[in-house]
Order: sequence, then structure tokens, then C-alpha cells
Amino acid sequence: MASSSLVQPLAHKVIHRLHKASRLIGTADPVSQLSGILGRTFLYPDGDPRYGPNALTPMAAPFEPSFSETQPNILRFTIEPLPPEASGSDRRDESTRETRRLLRTNMDSDTLYWFDKASEPFRGFTNGGNLSYGAFFGSSYDRDGLFASKVYYETPANSGRIDNLPIQLHRTVQIATQLIPGLLPLFTTVAAQRDSGGQRLTFACTEALKLANLQPVLDALGLGHRLPGIMQNLGLVLGGRFEIPAHGTLLAFGEGPHGPDFEIYVLLSTIPDLPPSFLSLLTMGMAERPKGLVALERWMSAFTPEDEHWPGRFSIISLRTDRQSPPRVSLYLRPVEFELTPEMVPQAA
Repeated sequence: MASSSLVQPLAHKVIHRLHKASRLIGTADPVSQLSGILGRTFLYPDGDPRYGPNALTPMAAPFEPSFSETQPNILRFTIEPLPPEASGSDRRDESTRETRRLLRTNMDSDTLYWFDKASEPFRGFTNGGNLSYGAFFGSSYDRDGLFASKVYYETPANSGRIDNLPIQLHRTVQIATQLIPGLLPLFTTVAAQRDSGGQRLTFACTEALKLANLQPVLDALGLGHRLPGIMQNLGLVLGGRFEIPAHGTLLAFGEGPHGPDFEIYVLLSTIPDLPPSFLSLLTMGMAERPKGLVALERWMSAFTPEDEHWPGRFSIISLRTDRQSPPRVSLYLRPVEFELTPEMVPQAA
């Protein structure tokens, strides 16, 4: 029995986790709609070293659940689609096809039309040769079924694709690049959800970032009043640190119904002195929002294996805000059951 389980594709384990997570969080089960892409992506056995060098969760299978305080009862996860040997253009095309299929099946024709129009500059068959990972594919489910489907299209710095952003988002991005040094574009997110659609561009900060230095760009976007909340939240969970090392931050800029929106992501592995009590500090900061705390505990339980006491390592904390909404937390998880050890991937040791 043990030997036969070892040769099962990892898709079986991913599907088991999604079954359990959907039950505990209280959402529709996504597996029936996503079994195809999960099977094509996780076709090698658990622990196979070929999963290691992926761009989404290096040294782990490319499956990343996330918790959002603004979407507390929604099952959210992202994958790097297709097996490790797939090309970037293959992943881009697969992510596009799957999103269009989900939207066609679950949402109205206007939503599909919006996605097609927004994604067209990033899903074409030109410039496929300069892609690395190509795209990530994200899905979100609530109690009624598919809540959102999104594609994170790789956006190489010299591809010219930034010029194809919607006019207002392009202006926002220009402001950001003028006021923050060292921004490198990573991906454009095109997200279609049940009641709206949205597009964003995410940058890597290649230079160290002092949080206070975000004031000029936030002022220019009408979000300057949100910086104290951002600093309070991040300063608390990072143990009083207000400067993030180079390559330790991602910044995302979008346009929503209330104007520009902004999200800052901190890559926790780059913080040399991350407090051991990180999670306790985070829950302390959320103490005045008890519904979010209850949802966070439920989410952690949903991704904790039966033989473990902890779901895994938190890889990223982010804060998202706009003119109407104060900064709210998201957490990204490297599930312990999908991690690889250096022994599994000797070349990575």
C-alpha cells in the first residue's frame, strides 16, 4: 500500500487539501471545476525534485493558498500551471484558456468580454520567446461557487507591454516609477470576479525601501492618509522595522471603483530579524477586527495537515488600501505538506 501511494501524482494530495479546505472555510468545492488543470500541473509524485525550481514557490510545489482580510470566507489559491518542463508561453496560454473556460461556465457574457478585452495585450502569441514563467493562475471560491478567476501575466521590463495598460492605470504606474527608484515590473494581474473586474501592475523593489518614502507617491494618488496605518501594521509585525531590504518588497498599483488602489507585499524570508512571535503580533494588530481573526484561524486550520500542528511558513504579508478602505491584511502560505527539502533537490542545497 505504501509503495503504491508513493507513485500517485501530487494532484491527489492537492485535491485532498482543497476538499478539506472548502469544507472548513465553508465554500463550494473547487475540485470538480479544476481537476483538469490540477492533474496537468501536479502530475509527478509528491516530493519530486522537478517541482523545486518554480517561480511561484521555489523549493515547494507551486501551490500557494492565501488569506485576505477583505475576503475572509473565500478559498483563494494560486498555481504555476502545467508541469515543470512547460514553457512560459505554454503557461500563459493555459492560464488564459482556463480562465476563459471558468468565466464562460460560471459568469455572464459581459464578464468574459471584459476579461478578453483587458487581457488581449498580454495573452497574444507575440513576444513569447522572452518569457520566463509566463503566467500564474489564480482562483477564488465562496459558498456560491466561483468568486473570481485571475491571471498574473509576466510583464518583462523591456517588452513594451506596460504601454498597453488602461489609460488611468498607465498614469498611475508612471507616477509610481517617477517617485520610487528601482521599480522593476513583474506581472500584470487581470482579475474577473462575480461583480467586477480589475487590473493591476506589480513591481519588485530592487532597492531598499523606507516605508516613510512612500509618502510622495501615496500623496500623488490621493492615498497619503493611509501611510500611518501601513506603517503601524507593518512596524508591529516586523518588530519595529520600517525599512525593507532590497528585493524584499513588491508594490502593486491598480484602479478600482474608488480610484487608485495600492498594495505593499513584504517577502518575509528577506527580513533578517523577523520576530519569532510574528503571528501573535499580527493577531494583536487585528484585535479590533474579531471577524477577521476568526476567519484567519479557520483558514489556518483548513491548511494544516492531519499529522501536523502548523500549516506551514508564511511567505508574504501584504496590506492593501484605497481611498475608501483602510489597510487590510493578506497572508500567503507555503504549505508544509508541499515543501521540498535540500535532500530532495541536491542541486539546491
